[in-house]
Amino acid sequence: MMLRSVHGGPLILAGAGALAMVMFSLAQRREEHAMDRAVARFLATLTAEQRARAVLPFNSEERLNFNYVPMVRQGISFKDLSPAQREAALQLLRDSLSARGYQKVETIRALEIVLREIEQGRGPVRDPELYYITVFGEPSQQGAWGWRYEGHHISLNWTSVGGKVIASSPQFLGSNPAEVREGPMRGTRALAAEEDLGRALVRSLSAEQRRQAILSDTAPPDLITSNKREAAILEDRGIAYRTLNREQQGILLALIREHASVQRPELARQRLEAIRKAGLDTIRFAWMGGLEKGQGHYYRVQGKTFLIEYDNTQNDANHIHTVWRDFKGDFGRDFLAEHYHRFPVPHRH
Repeated sequence: MMLRSVHGGPLILAGAGALAMVMFSLAQRREEHAMDRAVARFLATLTAEQRARAVLPFNSEERLNFNYVPMVRQGISFKDLSPAQREAALQLLRDSLSARGYQKVETIRALEIVLREIEQGRGPVRDPELYYITVFGEPSQQGAWGWRYEGHHISLNWTSVGGKVIASSPQFLGSNPAEVREGPMRGTRALAAEEDLGRALVRSLSAEQRRQAILSDTAPPDLITSNKREAAILEDRGIAYRTLNREQQGILLALIREHASVQRPELARQRLEAIRKAGLDTIRFAWMGGLEKGQGHYYRVQGKTFLIEYDNTQNDANHIHTVWRDFKGDFGRDFLAEHYHRFPVPHRH
C-alpha cells in the first residue's frame, strides 16, 4: 500500500515489504559512513605528534604504494601506540572488515611470532607490532580521503569520496606458514579456504576441462602482478565459467566470495554485484603447478573487471600469497577521475 499526498505524490510506504526496503536503505546509509567515523575515532586517540606521523596528504605518492614484505612503512605502527590506542586500532579493523576478514588479518599478524621461533633471528625482523595505519587526507563525508593497513603479508587499501567507500583494493593477504606444523599454534591455517576451494575446483575438472584450465605443470614463484601500482590484465587463458557444470560453478563462486568477504558485507556485495554486472560467463579460472597438497601451485580467477591471484610455492609450498585487484578500481583512481570530471575543483583567485 502507498499513501499519497493531496497532490497525488507518494508520501509514505507501508507494508512489510516497503518497511524492509526503508530499513535496508537506512542500514546501507549507516554502513557507508561507518568507515569515516571509525577512522576519525582512532585518530582522536592520537597525540598531535602521533597524528602528524599517521596522516599524510591525500595526493601523496605514498597512497599508491603497496608492499607485503617486512619493511619500515610510513604511518603509525602498533609499536608506537599505548595499550588503549592499540585497542582503538583493533576496533578500527573490526569496523572496517568482516568478522571473518578480521580473524584472517589477526591470525596473519600472529604468524610473525611463529616465524620468529622458526627462524631464530636468521631472517628479517619478525614483529607483530610492525603493522601500520596510514590515513591519507581527512576523514569526512564530503571530500576524498583514504587509509591503509599494512605490514608483512597484509596490505589493505580503502578510498572514500563523499562519505562512500569507492574502492577497497588492492587487497593483499599472505600466510607463512600456510599451515603451522608445530608449537602452540599447530594446525593454524590463516587462508585455508582460499587454498582448499581452489584445489577442490581443479580436482573436480574432467580430463578435457583440465586441458583448458591447467596452463603449466610448474607454478610461478610469486604473484605475476607482484605489487605493481596498476595490475595488468593477464592473458585470457583458463577454463570459462560458462563451460563448468553447476557444481563447479558453485565452487568457483564460493572461491570468489571467499576472497571478497574479507571486506565488510556491503563492500563484498558491491564487488560481487560489479562482477555479475560485467558478466559471469567470461570469468576464467587458470591453474599452474601440482594438484596435491605440498606441491607448489598457483591459480588465478580473472574477469572483465577484476583479478584474483593465489600463489603457494615458497618454503616447500607452505607459504601463500593472495591478491584482489580491480582493473579500474585500485586506489579508486578511475572513480576519482570520473568524480573530478563531473565535479571539477573550482579555481581560487
